[in-house]
Amino acid sequence: MANAGPLKPRVSAALAMTARQRLVAVLLLGTNFMLSVDFSILNIALPEVGRAVGLNVANLPWVTTAFALPAAGLSLLFGRLGDLYGRRRMFLAGLTLLAVASLLGGISTGPFTLLAARSLQGTAAAMTAPAALSLLITTFADRRQRERVLGWNGMLLSAGFTVGALLGGTLVGMLSWRWAFLINVPVAILILALAPFLIAARGSSDRVPLDVPGAASVTLGLLALVFAITDRSLLALVAGMILLTLFILIEQRTTMPLIAIGMLARPAVRWGNLAALAIFSMEAGLIFLMTLYLQDVLHLPPSTAGLIFGVPGLASVAAGIVAGRIIGRHGARSVLLAALLVQGGLTAPLTLLGNAPIWLWLLVPALFVGFLGHITAVVAATVIATSQASEADAGLLTGLVTTSQRIAVTVGIPALGAVMGLSADLLTGIRVALAANAIFTAAAVVLIGLGLRGERLPAPAAAPDDTR
Repeated sequence: MANAGPLKPRVSAALAMTARQRLVAVLLLGTNFMLSVDFSILNIALPEVGRAVGLNVANLPWVTTAFALPAAGLSLLFGRLGDLYGRRRMFLAGLTLLAVASLLGGISTGPFTLLAARSLQGTAAAMTAPAALSLLITTFADRRQRERVLGWNGMLLSAGFTVGALLGGTLVGMLSWRWAFLINVPVAILILALAPFLIAARGSSDRVPLDVPGAASVTLGLLALVFAITDRSLLALVAGMILLTLFILIEQRTTMPLIAIGMLARPAVRWGNLAALAIFSMEAGLIFLMTLYLQDVLHLPPSTAGLIFGVPGLASVAAGIVAGRIIGRHGARSVLLAALLVQGGLTAPLTLLGNAPIWLWLLVPALFVGFLGHITAVVAATVIATSQASEADAGLLTGLVTTSQRIAVTVGIPALGAVMGLSADLLTGIRVALAANAIFTAAAVVLIGLGLRGERLPAPAAAPDDTR
């Protein structure tokens, strides 16, 4: 009993943040929030955007893919550039490009300009997201603080989706789809004005060769792979596999690889990133399918679709708040597997959806609980994949996580879109794609569970309440 008094203040002190840490966290988490809002705003606007610029339903995935391809292929390169030349510098450059690209998208009148703007936005995300995440991780050296901040990050990612869905539906319904782009411009400018005063400029003075061939091969390989999936082209599939194999060979031989093969040999890094692939590919595909279901099957207006996505999004906000604490109590592996099982398990009932609005009684609760699992799984996978991050390789590990997420979106949406396209009837195609989603997620749970079995991950940390 005599030792109980001093223990509690020590735990509280360990979890306390300095004033500078709080301000940096607000700025960086706010940036990730903006990127999340950007994705979900445009997601709600997709049918309207397609009609405005001349893209049919079959080609709508390219609006997302044009963003995700450079974001996936260039995240590792820009993560390394941030390590070498300064993460703050990369963060600011990415925000500048995002503002310019968003302005271009807002004034687009045809598919070429629109897709070019989305590609530039994806490049900006590749520059900004790894820098923001690595700055977060290196700002909080204490593991419990880091897990808490990653939990906040998950909360804001889900909050961004919720706000983006609501705001996107409102903007599209009341103003124009163009505001799904233009809303980024003033927010990016505000962050650009504040960041130099809050984030210290640090970087390496060393100048080493950059792996441009690796970045080019992985980006072109992913482009070919997505084209193969979308257009069912065997030639493109072969080209994509050759380019991705070439990427692996380049990484094994270059003096400064984008992906350190030794890092992927670590089970925590490998399975954490594979988990991110499963989590994001299936959830991004689910959101795409449900957007089409709400607007092209039930014929609901964008404002109503945004509201429907916003309601379950509130559950994922709650998940982001408590995910770090749950992981601290039960361990990242157990939480990851349970949360991913929830995400996939709540997708399966959606295969029963019909063509009448009454089916919303099934859709909304399923999305509500599924989003809880999704965000919790995101936080757990990130904790696992970055659990061995040091100051020197934080950019590589966080860039790898970001790349896994972008690759997942790049491949997940067109893959499930291609499954949907196997049926001439839109609703039937959506049902089949949802079944494929649930089966793939269940298989991922089994594989990841086996892969992480026996792996030495950070032990669960006692929560402050446990010291009483």
